[in-house]
Amino acid sequence: MIRLYKTPFLLKKLMPRYTWHRAGQEKRLFLTFDDGPIPEVTPWVLEQLAKYGAKATFFCVGENLVKYPEIAQQALAQGHLLANHTQHHLKGWRTPCKAYLQDTAQCQEVLEQLQPGQRTKYFRPPYGRISKTQAAALRYEYEIVLWDMLTNDYDATLSPEKCLKMAIKYTQSGSIIVFHDSLKAKRNMMYALPRFLEHFSRLGYTFDTL
Repeated sequence: MIRLYKTPFLLKKLMPRYTWHRAGQEKRLFLTFDDGPIPEVTPWVLEQLAKYGAKATFFCVGENLVKYPEIAQQALAQGHLLANHTQHHLKGWRTPCKAYLQDTAQCQEVLEQLQPGQRTKYFRPPYGRISKTQAAALRYEYEIVLWDMLTNDYDATLSPEKCLKMAIKYTQSGSIIVFHDSLKAKRNMMYALPRFLEHFSRLGYTFDTL
């Protein structure tokens, strides 16, 4: 099985209107977490980030925000950013454009109730899959954020040690890194995240929101 950790340079050049990384960022990294918040994982993530003074961007599923607003408020209180990952974690390639846009707007309404006045709207398509039509429509309102480094922490066939090793190997200044605060990713993420934070903190990196 071939896993892709580092987004190929050619793909970034072919799709320049998506955000893949933050250029020119000296010793700054941008941690992102997809699919939460959930009580079994997200509070633990917040604890780890707090230990290193790290800030992150959470691409939240709207229905999870509705279920667990207290976790979302905890993340905001600690200086993290909440962003849009659709209301129901839809696959863009399999969802009609109108329904996809409505679902994204529904999630945004929930987000704006939690963090009113947030100027920049960030959106990440679940699975990284979005049609050209969907992207063109969303681009008027959102910065569509993909990633520079995907940890593959959700892959049950990947060992925690390998997950950490590859995350460290393919992260560089300005990288946007994807972890998941989900049950599926829990084993690998809980092993890799604290060690990832410790490694790059020791090297003098800071972790910021988008």
